[in-house]
Amino acid sequence: MNKLMPIGVQDFKDLRTSDLNYLYIDKTPEVYRLVRSGKVFFLSRPRRFGKSLLLSTIRYLFEGEKELFEGLWIHSRWDWGKRYPVILLSMPECKGRAGLMERMENRLKNIGEEKRVKLEGKEPAILFEDLIRRLSEKYSCKVVVLIDEYDRPILDNIEEPEKAKEVREYLKGFYSLLKDLDEYVKFILLTGVTRFSKAGIFSGLNNLKDISLDPRYGNIVGITQEELERYLGEEIKRHNVDLEEVKEWYNGYSFLGDKLYNPFDVLWFVDSGCVFKDYWFSTGTPNFLIKLIETGNFYIPELSNLVVGEEMMDRFDVENIRPEVILYQAGYLTIDEVIRSPRGGMLYRLKVPNKEVRMSLSDAILDYWKVVEKDRRGELEDGLYVALGSGDIEGIKNWVKRLFEAIPYHYHINNPMGQYEGYYASVLFSFFMSTGYEVRGEDVSRRGRADIVVLAKDKVYVVEIKTDAQERAIRQIEERRYWEKYEGVGKEIYLVGINVDSEGRAIKEMEIRRV
Repeated sequence: MNKLMPIGVQDFKDLRTSDLNYLYIDKTPEVYRLVRSGKVFFLSRPRRFGKSLLLSTIRYLFEGEKELFEGLWIHSRWDWGKRYPVILLSMPECKGRAGLMERMENRLKNIGEEKRVKLEGKEPAILFEDLIRRLSEKYSCKVVVLIDEYDRPILDNIEEPEKAKEVREYLKGFYSLLKDLDEYVKFILLTGVTRFSKAGIFSGLNNLKDISLDPRYGNIVGITQEELERYLGEEIKRHNVDLEEVKEWYNGYSFLGDKLYNPFDVLWFVDSGCVFKDYWFSTGTPNFLIKLIETGNFYIPELSNLVVGEEMMDRFDVENIRPEVILYQAGYLTIDEVIRSPRGGMLYRLKVPNKEVRMSLSDAILDYWKVVEKDRRGELEDGLYVALGSGDIEGIKNWVKRLFEAIPYHYHINNPMGQYEGYYASVLFSFFMSTGYEVRGEDVSRRGRADIVVLAKDKVYVVEIKTDAQERAIRQIEERRYWEKYEGVGKEIYLVGINVDSEGRAIKEMEIRRV
């Protein structure tokens, strides 16, 4: 292949002109479709998904840098005779409204100097408006406005709600200027991680088209399976790595287009000699999110079986942050299925996208809850992984019992789920998920819901947990026949009943039977 992985390269010009011979996966067909289909757009995607490079690509396209696009799909299709001034503004990291205004003032004045337009004053909104008008007048044409990480100032203050609200209200006015300047603007694209409702931060920009869940642009960032195999397949095979294993580890994101890989994962994976690791997850462990899960009494097994309406997909509110919303928008959940609602509109079934996120997110949850010391937990996870994969009934019992024995005393007493059965189900769900196998919580069948289902290679484990109950847990599985939906799929099926004694803080009875 002889191409260098462009890890951290966000400038399209640098990527295309560097003597380091960077790899570029051609996204210009999607870019062409976007810039010719409207004027004001918004795109939400998880962090490190390629949003900054997308904006940079659009910048050089409108600036008419023809030589940068040589050999790409768009080269023979774009009108290179037309050039437009471009404002590419990356929103700054900040703490509080005053910090935001100071940094935005500096950034806007720097852009003015770069474009040889002198800006007066300090107020960022006035500077922004002045910059757009002056560039339009100077070049006698409309201006292209690209805003990266539009929500970063809010997210930087998210653990201090009052500061976050102040920042949000300021940005609401700042972005609303774009509608008033419509006659001066050719094209606008804002990108970010979160999707605020149009009644929120974009209330003044009501001509904005949100393409975050538009199937036509589902692949505009991210790497499809076809792109992976075309651009990186030979290099991966050269390391004797099965493409199906790469798919299991890193593929799975869906924005109503193809299933996607996070580019950051794939580029690091290949650059590191095709060694499987949590490349993306490790760059931003979601401590705030896990704290939110705990304070909101979010039931962890629901991670694998969430169904939300359209209104939830763009409902990021500073005053009422819903764990399931931020889990989706941040990339820890993705769309698994689209369901037409009987009341009109769409429902979305969400799931954890892939093995990397399953293992890493569950580890982060267990770390936050301090469920078993980290150095000891690795042994438990590895042991359970082998036992589940081989159908070793005694081994499964051994590793699950050792997990319960290792839970600290105070976490039995003051558990974060507020009630024992939910807590034990959440811990066990997270523990199973940390092995990397697909795990389903609250798994629905025609006669009820199984607490947990584990899909381990060619085996299915249907798990029921009961705390201080007279009824044996396995009997409920047998009577309600939770396993029937998995019959005929060519997998061995095991029923796992666990009865827990909360007073003794231990497993009272654990039965495993093969169907």
